[in-house]
Amino acid sequence: MAILSIQILLFNLGVIPAVHSAETSDESKAHYTKSTLGLYDVTTFDIYKDGQNIHIIAGGRLSPDDTSLTIRHKQSKDGGYSWTDPITVKAEGQLPAINAKRGNDIQLAAKENQLVALMQKKSELPGMGPVISLYSTNNGETWQSGSNPAKDDAGSQAHIDIIADNKGIFHAIWLEDPEENGYQSLRYARSKDGGRSWSQLNTIEDTTCSCCWNTLLDSPLNHLKVLYRDMAPRDMALVHSTDAGITWQQLGTIGNFGWQLKGCPQVGGNADYVINGDMQWLHSLVWTGTPGKAGLYHLFSSDHGFTWSMPARLSKTGMNGDIAHYGGHIVAVWNELEAAGMSVVYARTTDNGATWSKPAQLAQAENATTQPRLVSTLNGVLAIWTEKPAGQTSYLAWKMIEIKAAHHTRREASM
Repeated sequence: MAILSIQILLFNLGVIPAVHSAETSDESKAHYTKSTLGLYDVTTFDIYKDGQNIHIIAGGRLSPDDTSLTIRHKQSKDGGYSWTDPITVKAEGQLPAINAKRGNDIQLAAKENQLVALMQKKSELPGMGPVISLYSTNNGETWQSGSNPAKDDAGSQAHIDIIADNKGIFHAIWLEDPEENGYQSLRYARSKDGGRSWSQLNTIEDTTCSCCWNTLLDSPLNHLKVLYRDMAPRDMALVHSTDAGITWQQLGTIGNFGWQLKGCPQVGGNADYVINGDMQWLHSLVWTGTPGKAGLYHLFSSDHGFTWSMPARLSKTGMNGDIAHYGGHIVAVWNELEAAGMSVVYARTTDNGATWSKPAQLAQAENATTQPRLVSTLNGVLAIWTEKPAGQTSYLAWKMIEIKAAHHTRREASM
């Protein structure tokens, strides 16, 4: 339903082309890995990098008749080339029914042997339910139940994100409406004991878009930043905390598109820091449906998000973007909306986005791909997404983008 609603929106905006814009290079034709982690299908996942360890957590059914999700975890210690056998995530018996899908995914963070997973419990009302917290002290071999970061098991919390900082403190954000005002607020909590308990419950923003995913990241200064979609205008906005989540400061919107929309586009944004000597560059991908400006944009900031470059459009029909870097190479990946569905494409830049390589296709639109993610590794940048070709069940797919020299072209500047 999310993909269909976005397609209708873009058709109305007149930005879906009749031809494909990405090339299928020899590199992108190379084999990529597909897996269900032993499940019948995969409907939700998260990927997290801790040092050189890469963790995947995924959820799906064990059989076509299942009405609940089984959660599994696996990891790689060699940059994504080999993986451990998947382990079923459960605590004190079976998990309760989980409410998770792409865009409202289960979430995972890790610091050495300590892992914390957050997800939304299913309730009697569709799309509603409180956060479930699980933690592991032995690198995912066994799991225990933690407390709800929102401290409200009778409420509903969704669109979660979680990270671990370099001190081993876990930070979580989510959307909820405990006051029943009719709109969602952005909330925060942290755990100093590896997910067993949560404190410093805080409201970051009173009103936000109700169903777009949120992104939480830690800066090189150990400052927390949250990228979320604002209510009015429906632009992506940034807030930060310099005191580990105690207080928060608004940094404004990213791109200033001024998008006026009564509804939810179900598309968030992503960001990544690139450090070059004394310079610390914050790069972001944001999507807007603003008439005449619709598309996926790249922006960067040299002052941790207080000011931003002019937005440069990577694609008129791209969305669901993620960004990561390998040395001085910055990689952007996104869904490209085509007549047959959504493909996965990527592009690279070595000059802070002044020029980009021509987008190359990783997966065809006929595979019904959804919401790619990126993590940097020792070997390059790992791209991972879900696919559901016609007549097949959904599964995970991933490919290592090995960094090579590429011809770059200047992207369209905007505003």
